[in-house]
Amino acid sequence: MTETSTRTSETKLEFPYSRTLGPVMGAFIAGLREGRLLGIRGADGRVLVPPMEYDPQTGESLGTELVPVGPGGTVESWAWVDDPTPKHPLQHPFAFALVRPDGADTAIVSAVDAGSIETMSSGMRVAARFASEPKGLITDLEAWEPEKR
Repeated sequence: MTETSTRTSETKLEFPYSRTLGPVMGAFIAGLREGRLLGIRGADGRVLVPPMEYDPQTGESLGTELVPVGPGGTVESWAWVDDPTPKHPLQHPFAFALVRPDGADTAIVSAVDAGSIETMSSGMRVAARFASEPKGLITDLEAWEPEKR
């Protein structure tokens, strides 16, 4: 009788790569680095945020002319995160929300640093908070926070 055993080996397989963002997303990210929110006008005249290279309705190219939006916005819907993980954008309780920047017709998913779940509501006014040390990443839009009155 032969004795068999299962042998295992843990292997980490990675595929590092880099890519260019293109003229539209590159300009959007550059805007975030400068503390500005940008959208793009769709074929039907709506302002889309984040901007896209192609119209989601027609598939036609939208060009590269971006329009400023925000810096204020309105929370359309949200979900509270009580216990953030190290991969979340904030390391204290916050909300993931769909925020429609002023001047835009679509919303962007982002963190809202509201302080407590009691502060959050759909329809609440928020203002963009940008990273103090921007890195040219989507995280340069650090979070939204309740507008001060």
